[in-house]
Amino acid sequence: MNHQIHIAIIDDEQLFREGIRFILEKQENFNVVFEANNGQKLLDFIDSTDQLPDVILMDLKMPVLDGIEATKMIHRKHKDIKIIALTSYNNKSFITSMIDFGASSYLLKNTSPKVVVKTINQVFKYGYYYDDHVMDIINENAHSSSGKKIKAQLNNNHLSRREKDVLELLCEQLTTSEIAGRLFISPRTVEGHRNSLLLKTASKNVAGLVIYGIQKRLIEVSPDFD
Repeated sequence: MNHQIHIAIIDDEQLFREGIRFILEKQENFNVVFEANNGQKLLDFIDSTDQLPDVILMDLKMPVLDGIEATKMIHRKHKDIKIIALTSYNNKSFITSMIDFGASSYLLKNTSPKVVVKTINQVFKYGYYYDDHVMDIINENAHSSSGKKIKAQLNNNHLSRREKDVLELLCEQLTTSEIAGRLFISPRTVEGHRNSLLLKTASKNVAGLVIYGIQKRLIEVSPDFD
């Protein structure tokens, strides 16, 4: 049986929330634990609950507290919560901001239910999932002045050979146990290297490490949504 994935839906359109919830609750391994119409209600829930969501579907434009600010604030305290932007805004600045603040994926509301379901599963398992459009923007940024600065920082951080190995395998979407088996080390050691990578690259989560890997030209990520 698949692991239960606890999900929160944050969107200011009630009809959309109810439609998404209806789709998600058809999946045996999905459990919608919370929904709200703004980011502040989500923060209040996170501060008061014993059951943190594993994955949050986050709209961007909302009253009281928008999705970008909510994402930023959540990842200050809870780096393990995966946030998927689910929005109608197909705008480079929004996409870039959400990824910079630690979003694990970015989906448009006109995407198919099948893609939403697959993205949640992939993000829960691997920590990120980007489609070709988002990857194009990430690669564009890699050639920008800020991207070059990030690459220089990574080069100057003196990653160990083993850290580079772990980074490459994370970028290939291997789990902690799979990396441990590939490198003949313990899962605890893999976690130690991952934490060191997060510190050295100033990344917020695995998704951030993947962005570094792309900018370092370690990998090319081309998710398959079929």
